[in-house]
Amino acid sequence: MIRTAGPGDLDAIMAIETASFPSDAWSADMMRAELASDHGRYVVLEDGGGIVGYAGLRHLAGGRDADVQTIALDEAARGRGQGRALLRELLRTARDRRAREVFLEVRADNPVATRLYESEGFAELGRRPRYYQPDDVDAVVMRLDLTTWRDEAGADA
Repeated sequence: MIRTAGPGDLDAIMAIETASFPSDAWSADMMRAELASDHGRYVVLEDGGGIVGYAGLRHLAGGRDADVQTIALDEAARGRGQGRALLRELLRTARDRRAREVFLEVRADNPVATRLYESEGFAELGRRPRYYQPDDVDAVVMRLDLTTWRDEAGADA
């Protein structure tokens, strides 16, 4: 079940964050601020009584673009379509908020995530060299035209 994240989810989110991004995880203070922001929506994925994933979107009211801030899953929850479910929830949120475009950055050394984003219609715009530190990994900047995106039911977005 996917639901909106709240302050009480911070510890579970941070456990997944630090396990998923050991060299460049966000701090608890940064994540707390994201969860409290009026400019975004964070969701968690519950399975078996615990949180196994989370994702976040940033969209300023009235803006035509939104940004996927993060998507992460517990290692045991990967490979079962859960990342796609979280991404689609963020895209529906962006669509409902009347965004027209969605942007994201993905590590150039993460082909699984890149394929997921491409399969949902994201296209590479460019690269930010050595963006992810301290690993010196490039960021692939991607964009989705939300007006052409179709959700899992195949309905026009």
